[in-house]
Amino acid sequence: MPASARHQVTFRNKNQVTGTFITFEGIDGSGKSTQLRLLANYLKQAGCDILLTREPGGTPVGNRLRAALLDAQEEVDPLTELLVFAADRAQHVRRVLRPALALGQVVFSDRYADATAAYQGAGRGFSPELISEIIQLATEGLKPDLTLLFDLSVDDSTTRTRRRTNGSQRGDRLDSENAEFHTRVREAYLQLAQREPERIKVIKTSQPLELTHERVKETVVPFLRSRGHVPHHEVETSSSEFSR
Repeated sequence: MPASARHQVTFRNKNQVTGTFITFEGIDGSGKSTQLRLLANYLKQAGCDILLTREPGGTPVGNRLRAALLDAQEEVDPLTELLVFAADRAQHVRRVLRPALALGQVVFSDRYADATAAYQGAGRGFSPELISEIIQLATEGLKPDLTLLFDLSVDDSTTRTRRRTNGSQRGDRLDSENAEFHTRVREAYLQLAQREPERIKVIKTSQPLELTHERVKETVVPFLRSRGHVPHHEVETSSSEFSR
């Protein structure tokens, strides 16, 4: 068989699996980023082709926008915040998400459009109609196949965030919002989950890290296996993952 023909066969076989888009959402301190990393490490050991990304900041342009948006020293008008997040998402969708999904990859994104509905909609008080229009414009209708919503009380979130910002990580502008703001955000997330229970799965994160990780695997692994991304054999999770 000519080399070109072999390459064509390989390309077609690789793309028999449709890409899958999974998002990780939750209020600050909910542990979503840690759980994303743990799950990605687990699945990579199983041979799953995964792309990790985030919003804001999933592209070079997005990284610059993120620095401005989340800088605790910046005074950003709420409308400016909404539109800049939308600009970041538009770049992210066109330059990262759609190309990766077209190649059949599994894409994990730390936040996506639900964050705008929660933070700028409920948190900042913009109307659902405006939020819906802005999201549609930025995403062109691209929705996650599955969303994990990591839920934690606002009191526990505040404690975790304070512990984090007192350590090596610097707090951002949204971290500094008051409890009423974060309560509105959390309630909006839970309302989204009630409206779309097939897509959005709520993961309680008040339990130990290891148990949350097991719950995440129980939710995601069968879903990915049903879509042809994960082989039927399992891999063991190393205990060292939880000590990092």
